[in-house]
Amino acid sequence: MIILITGASHTGKTLLAQQMLDKYRFPYLSIDHLKMGLIRSNNTDLTPEDDDLLTEYLWPIVREMIKTAIENKQNLIVEGCYVPFDWRKDFGEEYLSSIRFICLAMTEEYIDIHFEDIKKHGSDIEARLHDACTPDGLKKDNRKIAEGFREAGEEVFLINEEYDLRELLNKKN
Repeated sequence: MIILITGASHTGKTLLAQQMLDKYRFPYLSIDHLKMGLIRSNNTDLTPEDDDLLTEYLWPIVREMIKTAIENKQNLIVEGCYVPFDWRKDFGEEYLSSIRFICLAMTEEYIDIHFEDIKKHGSDIEARLHDACTPDGLKKDNRKIAEGFREAGEEVFLINEEYDLRELLNKKN
């Protein structure tokens, strides 16, 4: 089983992945860690701010890692924002049946009401050294993610009130 977690910034992707790691004891791959390893080792000229280019660069690597894990009958949690909206086109049914997809996004109303809490919890699992998020930036990112994945036919877990990511732990695909 592959659990593929994506979504907008600050939605709790890393926290959910950590909770799933604790519950299922599946290995966990952070696409952000892969990104920074490739950037810091000078294997790319891309920077952490090159989001769209990073998706194009990282997704083929992540996609093939997912395929390898499925072929080897291994479980894996993959988490990060560098998943293209049309990710399913890269997998045949023999792979798709082994992938549980979760996408997280927040509503603008949720961001308006809870911005200070969102920012406060931004480093719950990972230390964000330079967290320059703003309400407008979060709204733009969440809108783009929610609209893009919905247009691609994906279900988006929309955060619009107090929520507990643990409900996703028990949700069936």
